[in-house]
Amino acid sequence: MDKLHAQRRIEELKAVLRENSRLYYVENAPVMSDYEYDTLMHELEALETEYPEYATPDSPARRVGSDLESGFRKYPHKYPMLSLANTYSLEEVEEFADRVAKSISDEFTYSCELKFDGTAICLTYRNGTLFRALTRGDGVQGDDVTANARRIGNIPVKLKGEGWPEEFEIRGEVLMPYESFERLNHEKELQEEQPFANPRNAASGSLKLQDPEEVARRGLFCTLYHIPAGQVDYPTHNSALEAAASWGLPVSDHRRICRNISEIEQFISYWDTERKNLPYATDGIVIKVNQLDIQTRLGYTAKSPRWAVAYKYKAEQALTPILSIDYQVGRTGAVTPVANLEPVFISGTMVRRATLVNEDQIRSLDIHEGDWVYVEKGGEIIPKITGVEESKRMPGALPPVFPKVCPDCGTPLVREEGEAKWFCPNSSGCPTQIKGRLEHFVSRKAMNILCGEATIDQLYSKGFLKTPSGFYSLNKYQLLNLEGWKDRSAERFLDSVNASRNVPFERVLFAVGIRFVGETTARDIARHFGSMDAIAAASEEDLLSVPEVGDVIAKSIFNFFRSVDNIAEIEALRAAGLRFELGEKAARASDSLAGKSIVISGNFSISRDDMKALIEANGGRNSSSVSGKTDYLLAGEKPGPEKMKKAAELGVKIIDEAAFREMVEMPDQAGHDEIEPTLF
Repeated sequence: MDKLHAQRRIEELKAVLRENSRLYYVENAPVMSDYEYDTLMHELEALETEYPEYATPDSPARRVGSDLESGFRKYPHKYPMLSLANTYSLEEVEEFADRVAKSISDEFTYSCELKFDGTAICLTYRNGTLFRALTRGDGVQGDDVTANARRIGNIPVKLKGEGWPEEFEIRGEVLMPYESFERLNHEKELQEEQPFANPRNAASGSLKLQDPEEVARRGLFCTLYHIPAGQVDYPTHNSALEAAASWGLPVSDHRRICRNISEIEQFISYWDTERKNLPYATDGIVIKVNQLDIQTRLGYTAKSPRWAVAYKYKAEQALTPILSIDYQVGRTGAVTPVANLEPVFISGTMVRRATLVNEDQIRSLDIHEGDWVYVEKGGEIIPKITGVEESKRMPGALPPVFPKVCPDCGTPLVREEGEAKWFCPNSSGCPTQIKGRLEHFVSRKAMNILCGEATIDQLYSKGFLKTPSGFYSLNKYQLLNLEGWKDRSAERFLDSVNASRNVPFERVLFAVGIRFVGETTARDIARHFGSMDAIAAASEEDLLSVPEVGDVIAKSIFNFFRSVDNIAEIEALRAAGLRFELGEKAARASDSLAGKSIVISGNFSISRDDMKALIEANGGRNSSSVSGKTDYLLAGEKPGPEKMKKAAELGVKIIDEAAFREMVEMPDQAGHDEIEPTLF
């Protein structure tokens, strides 16, 4: 691979990994298996090692995935919450053991434990009482979920026994047992809500609820597995956990002290089968050096400890025949082939369908009609066909023929240069696309209108609804003439339509359904331009000035606002009273930083999110990495050394918080955490 192709591949991998990290940690709706994600991450790490000139501090290979969300107060972790290096290879576990043995001449053991498939949590106890619970966040700071943690049955609010330190952190995982998961999804299906893809997503979503009483009802439980070294006076990791258990903390008892690689592999082999009998999800084994002083000597990389590794079990696989292939049209017009399978049980659920992604995927797998295929459900998410068992192929079986016209409206399909998918260009007349856009518009993270797929089908088939603006002209008389509608249901629906007029502008921008513009991108664009009119008037070059907006997204937005149909719909939504500009909270406080690109690093008297919001409120633009286009590096306490070094090399002006206060009117710190902030 030459340098140009390496650079392009690195940028492509960064974009894919960032988006899938957001879907995993924030949306709790992954579309990629752990194995696929880890494979791409390893490829990125290898390329950045080979071509270090293209490695940047904000690369996913150097950062912990973040689950930070608005709506929660942020606090710094006293010790960084890093991720574990992971592998699917026993040979790499052996290499890990060899590296540790060569680095340490003293005798030592390993603590082998189950790797739980939940969401990470960090508990702080002061004087024997639960003081704070934080999510992993971005590894440096986490969301405060203390009120919710107090409603998880097996997390003690007060410790028992004696010997616990005056203050200490202990970390672990919040899990949702299969029984609770099935009950929750059944309730969601009855309410016509999207069910959770797997117990991990359900646990993560439940921990971030705003109602602690609902958290208590979700049936979560916690298991703890790590006290950061230096907080307790014990010689080994295992003895520290035994002490924690004596204080009433829910420490996992599924662990074993191993002396060598042979015993480690025996433990891995045993749990590969036995874990399927547990009432909750696990996806591997964590191997840690047991002696705490040796952990300290081995230290950390930027992302993970050198004294631990996670061995992950490969996704469960099954062999089953393809009964038929459907071709589904999405809201953007993309046509996706989906295989109908002979039902097969994988990872706790019955799988009947699996996506084939696109025509190229069908060809690369060499799928023929009636083939027996291998199906995986890695991470218990979307089923995926990974291969064909050619020995079971019927004589004379032919490859499926991808349709030339839209399976819904009959319009000839098109495939643009560089695109992997075929599209139906009839966006204004294709029923499936129209209904898909309506479903997107009413979704919870968009306009949050109480309207499911069945209701949209009903309203569309009666001719009451063709475009999103049509929601705002519906009346109670129309609804009551439809089958199944009563006074109360009609009133609730219309109340939610009316309430959607107050949805913030950034969500309105997301709701209109511009191709490639997700929730995060919509927010960034809205905050950058401030109004729908400014976005509509922006050139592609203007759009490229928004961080994380590349050529493809900029072109899509630009073209969207050049469509006569789209402009007419935007004006209809404006007439309906939707918000087309930022509200008071997001509006600029001043133009003192207008046009300035600012990178922040370190801790401040307010949270980093609040600092970024303050920069934007005064006209500035936040950037994640230092470059020649950076105007200022705003350095708080313990800023990142790489950013400081790069700023000095490029001649970027470095300012502290005091200098920043003089540039903008900055609020006094209020309610600042009394724990001294610490950055790794």
